[in-house]
Amino acid sequence: MPYLPPLVEALLEPKVYPHACHQVELVQTQMSFVFLTGDYVYKVKKPVNLGYLDYTSLEKRRFFAYQELKLNRRLCPQVYLEVVPVVQSGDEIQLEGRGEIIEYAVKMKQLPQERMMDVLLGKNQVSEEMVWQVAEKLVEFHQRADTSEQISSYGSVDIIGANTEENFAQTEKYLGTSISPEQYRTIKAYTDGFIHHNTSLFDKRICQGRIRDCHGDLHAAHICFSDGICIYDCIEFNDRFRYGDVASEIAFLAMDIDYHQHPLLSGRFVDAYVERSQDQELLKLVDFYKCYRAYVRGKVESFKLDDTHISAEEKTRVLARARRYFELAESYI
Repeated sequence: MPYLPPLVEALLEPKVYPHACHQVELVQTQMSFVFLTGDYVYKVKKPVNLGYLDYTSLEKRRFFAYQELKLNRRLCPQVYLEVVPVVQSGDEIQLEGRGEIIEYAVKMKQLPQERMMDVLLGKNQVSEEMVWQVAEKLVEFHQRADTSEQISSYGSVDIIGANTEENFAQTEKYLGTSISPEQYRTIKAYTDGFIHHNTSLFDKRICQGRIRDCHGDLHAAHICFSDGICIYDCIEFNDRFRYGDVASEIAFLAMDIDYHQHPLLSGRFVDAYVERSQDQELLKLVDFYKCYRAYVRGKVESFKLDDTHISAEEKTRVLARARRYFELAESYI
């Protein structure tokens, strides 16, 4: 059993919650502990510095908890409820209540797991109409999403090149583990070449206002078909991971639908977005950004191999997922 901090152990007890709760289930990401209580979910950020995010102080975790609340209400307002304090009085830890604030949690309504897009894809229960509805929601979101000179700069070849170089630097340690040296060299050569030969296309995207404050982490597990469509868990911890070309965002979900072995639905989703948005040039960038996004997913899964809170059994599954994402990245070349 992996080590769990005392605070996490305390939050696994139903009695600490201010509402009826019979059982608490813990789900972990690299950056958060997530507590499922039946009606509500409480998300507590891990006190980590991963380079691209810094949650090491209580004040920083409080700030990013409120950022998470604000940003996710753009696409899923009915689910993101509030930020609540975790307090300690003597030896007792409670959510809300009186005492010294020792942590903060984002409180959300618990969504039905069986209605998540990744689950539905696994059961062949996602229709063309459903991906069309997702595309429509995203077109509307992107049209009203913030843009500015600063945000648009994240579509420049300099920034895109820096992002891809960071990916390659951060995955060097996993060569021979989750990615082969041959895959690494092939994907890097393709990526560098595409950026070099398409400078004018990237510049044109900036001029067209296609660089927006997006969701940033748009894969199938973050879409729920329940009481409408809820798209949740956007990136709040680093603005540059949200700022980008809408083509990159659409390619992310299309890639993940491919990962779940539904390439026809993936293509229909892209076509629906292009038809609704009239963004024909997006098609010139889809495979490049699919490769980029698949590589990022492979990298993120690889990072979990270093997480001491994750069991050896789970790390076996993590490694398999990482390898699949890197193979998928290579397939778009």
